[in-house]
Amino acid sequence: MTMAPVEVIAVAFPGSAFNGAILPELRRLIDTSTITIVDGLFVRRDPDGELSWQELADLDPDLAGLLERVDGLLSDDDVEELAAGLAPGSSAAVLAFEHTWMNPLREAVAGSGGVLVADVQVPGGVVEEILNTVPDEEEQA
Repeated sequence: MTMAPVEVIAVAFPGSAFNGAILPELRRLIDTSTITIVDGLFVRRDPDGELSWQELADLDPDLAGLLERVDGLLSDDDVEELAAGLAPGSSAAVLAFEHTWMNPLREAVAGSGGVLVADVQVPGGVVEEILNTVPDEEEQA
């Protein structure tokens, strides 16, 4: 099976203040075929600093419904690295998702004889930093 690019994100909830407000947006992205979640974990760091995690599919039936397939893509080492900065008493959601929106584009590229030669993600914060150093058009005039 050919997949679109897969991205992994970790979203921290300081003080384990997860309230579920991100779930409707995740459902919308899935329902519109923008993304497909291929693996997901809920990570906790207890007050003593011990790290534990659980598959989203095992945590809650509503969360399991967001996962179209669970490939076990995230290893223990991945989770430990992604949660390295998680403060004691906090939690995080770790999501691996396929950029499903890209499938039709990939097929069009292949159909035109093209080959994807690079797939680079630049974090939004980095783009903002760069744009903040570029003078706007009014300053250049």
